[in-house]
Amino acid sequence: MRNRKGSPPTRYVQSRGAGLAMGTLTPRFLAPYSAFANPEDALRNGGLQYCREDPDVERCRRAHRNDMENIFPFLFLGAIYSLLDPNPTVARIHFLIFCVGRIVHTVAYLLQLKAPTRSVAYSVAQLPCFSMALQILFAVITHW
Repeated sequence: MRNRKGSPPTRYVQSRGAGLAMGTLTPRFLAPYSAFANPEDALRNGGLQYCREDPDVERCRRAHRNDMENIFPFLFLGAIYSLLDPNPTVARIHFLIFCVGRIVHTVAYLLQLKAPTRSVAYSVAQLPCFSMALQILFAVITHW
């Protein structure tokens, strides 16, 4: 793996950065809406009346949870796939497709874009995962 733009380590950082960005965005939605999930946070910020759910905050939380549910398996598959010494160009394509798909999915989720956008982005992001999983499986079978 080479450390230049577009290399697998770069894609890892980009996908991990998306997860970290969502982790940062979720609490930022709380303050303007005066919506706090925990009573202790609400007490610190004005009182228990602020311990409530807000639709925008919940949407951001769901987007963050969805990112984590998809990014962590991708990182696991990507790490094993990288150990197989794949063609660097093919590996870059896998990682790029996943990153773009997840970014589009997250933006579509947060901005409530029209219905097929999020589903298509999710499906596109899953293609590299299936491809890497199949290549890992074939490598295991051939070396068994």
